[in-house]
Amino acid sequence: MLPARFAPVLFSLILSGLMSFIVTGVATWKALGFGAGFGGAWMQSWPVSWPIAFAVAFIAAPLVRRLVVKLVKQPAGN
Repeated sequence: MLPARFAPVLFSLILSGLMSFIVTGVATWKALGFGAGFGGAWMQSWPVSWPIAFAVAFIAAPLVRRLVVKLVKQPAGN
């Protein structure tokens, strides 16, 4: 188990990996279709996009959290 202080990094790593995997798959499918070479092209683009997605998720997360707090109504009593 990792110490709790690593939670934001781990969250960003997992979320960015999943999201970039799905998005690069959809983008590759739209560009090439499900033909020969689809899987290889997808697996070439995903490792390039994941570090970018991780950096964006890690940097943007605190800003997004603050924005969400401003956009949602807090329950009574808080």
